[in-house]
Amino acid sequence: MPTTKKTTSKPAAAKKTTAAKKPVAAAKAAPETEAKAAAPKAVKAAKEKVTIAPLRTGEFFYAAGHRKTSVARVRLYPKGEGLFTVNGKKLEEYIVVPSKRDAVKAPLRTTGHLKTFDISVKAEGGGLGGQADAIRHGIAKALLEFDPSLRITLKRAGYLTRDPRMKERKKYGLHRARRAPQWSKR
Repeated sequence: MPTTKKTTSKPAAAKKTTAAKKPVAAAKAAPETEAKAAAPKAVKAAKEKVTIAPLRTGEFFYAAGHRKTSVARVRLYPKGEGLFTVNGKKLEEYIVVPSKRDAVKAPLRTTGHLKTFDISVKAEGGGLGGQADAIRHGIAKALLEFDPSLRITLKRAGYLTRDPRMKERKKYGLHRARRAPQWSKR
């Protein structure tokens, strides 16, 4: 009885060619999908990245203010009209709480320089309350750069002191910094 031998080379070759064609087709489609995926990311990155155009160029007095995890980089431009921008927005648009806005302007009001400077601020980190206090601290330090004789006035008002209060770290075995698990008698 003659034995017939099955050949598997042809189907295997066919499998290889179809498998070889799939990556080529996927490679052709990949740049299109990558381009489509990259386009929204680029637009999103452009929207998130805020560049501050200074109100004007020239001489300015610089200081950085801190509060909790917030940092405010402040520029005071002398001979200004009282324009105030924070992260590219007007102060009223960025800090919507009136009491925080007043706190930000307090060092200028105390020293009598409310309409003397144009102010540009870049604030990062923390929340709006921490950023507002960081801006106030930065303005006070920049005023000191402008006129060292204002030190006594700003120091008495407490604007030059960096507020050291921060959130306490969580400890192991506790739910929060000091909150212990509920005690059960039985």
